[in-house]
Amino acid sequence: MIIPGVIYLFINNYLPMLGLIIAFKDVNFAKGILASDWIGLKNFEYLFKTEDAWIITRNTLLYNIAFIILNLVIAVGIAILLNEVKKKVAARFYQSIVLIPYLISMVIVGYLVLAMLSGETGFINKQILPFFGIDPISWYSEPKYWPFILVIVNIWKNVGYLCIIYLAAIIGIDPEYYEAATIDGAGKWRQITQITIPLIAPVITIMTLLQIGRIFYSDFGLFYQVPLNTGELLSTTNVVDTYVYRALINLGDIGMSSAAGLYQSVVGFVLVILSNYIVSKRNRDNALF
Repeated sequence: MIIPGVIYLFINNYLPMLGLIIAFKDVNFAKGILASDWIGLKNFEYLFKTEDAWIITRNTLLYNIAFIILNLVIAVGIAILLNEVKKKVAARFYQSIVLIPYLISMVIVGYLVLAMLSGETGFINKQILPFFGIDPISWYSEPKYWPFILVIVNIWKNVGYLCIIYLAAIIGIDPEYYEAATIDGAGKWRQITQITIPLIAPVITIMTLLQIGRIFYSDFGLFYQVPLNTGELLSTTNVVDTYVYRALINLGDIGMSSAAGLYQSVVGFVLVILSNYIVSKRNRDNALF
């Protein structure tokens, strides 16, 4: 039964790894990839001599750290609130509402953000800021606002999916725990902190590890479509994925883009192994006590 999955992984995930050789070559399509000149680490040297390596590394890591922490806290909080809705019709309605943003294409999200932030017709510039006596802001030429905008958009889009997962874990908790806690006089807050969160901790750990495993990867649509590929915003919106795309499409430098992609993969691999080791060690230490 696992043969189809193994074949898929081999073709889709492992076979393309032969292309890693491109990162160490000066690719000449007339000669072919294998016959192209071997240049060793020159593609990496060129990448790290520019400010781009620092900018894309900083942006990728800081954004993903913020996404992991905020999405976790907000998703667990919403899941707990949804679990308190006792009417089935209302509960299903609220679950659908929070999940809808996750199903919307990031291209459409980009235009929704444009409708809010457009300098000429944007809802915020035309309706919100004048109400407080604030002059209109040129959002798409001010990089300082975009760390907050991108974090808000990411939370709005993804927190619904995560909260459904945590809600499923909460629903699976035996109601007898809560009944016993109620008899002992525990209020809702004590029940949440002493029963709900500890019992869904394994699910939280797994979901966090999965996200840490991709901490060096970014949502390409979020960082490319939402800022509308605006050059003035690159200092705060450029991440590894968009850098690789621009290096390949705009510069046509397949070697440097492959070097950036390999750098991304290696750092992501190290981080997931390290985080898994730390969590495993903590679990072993807790088991001893």
